[in-house]
Amino acid sequence: MRRYIVALTGASGVIYGIKLVQELLVRDFEVHLVASQPACEVIKQELGWEFEDSLESTFYRYLPGNMCFYRNSDIAANIASGSFITEGMIVIPCTMSTISAIAHGTSKNLIERAADVMLKEKRRLIVVPREMPLSSIHLRNMLSLAEMGVHVVPAMPGFYNRPRSIDDMIAFVVGKVMDIMRIPHDLFQRYESSDIEK
Repeated sequence: MRRYIVALTGASGVIYGIKLVQELLVRDFEVHLVASQPACEVIKQELGWEFEDSLESTFYRYLPGNMCFYRNSDIAANIASGSFITEGMIVIPCTMSTISAIAHGTSKNLIERAADVMLKEKRRLIVVPREMPLSSIHLRNMLSLAEMGVHVVPAMPGFYNRPRSIDDMIAFVVGKVMDIMRIPHDLFQRYESSDIEK
């Protein structure tokens, strides 16, 4: 069974990460989800989730399926080890502070450590920054990651497919991430030139 790590950080746009997890779970992939405390605060604000129980039970309630949930403070979790084999890791959405930490190898928490493992084991790592405007520091950090082989996929929905709703724009970004993961999907209509004679 294909196994993926998905990390949620405290950037706005946490729905991108939730949508990706849902798409992976409906395909029966094994998802290892880690969320920072700021990410949980954004989930409350942007999605209206109620964290009445523990973090773990809340995520399992909203995201049923073959999933393991980790707190970001759990530095001893399975995903912190290179011996834990996965298809890759996606940090979605990814704060600029997390991008900086990954680029500089600080590994202060589980998200940073798991990303560091992806780099050292040369496995697929995707970061989805959602910030604007970008400072020169942000751009340098993203360039550093790109030079290391990290896929930098800013949350920039396309409009050639004429999205009719916010859900369509979310699906476009998640679909682009799934393209990099080589997972077939029909989340958005692919571009076809109207100038080509049939």
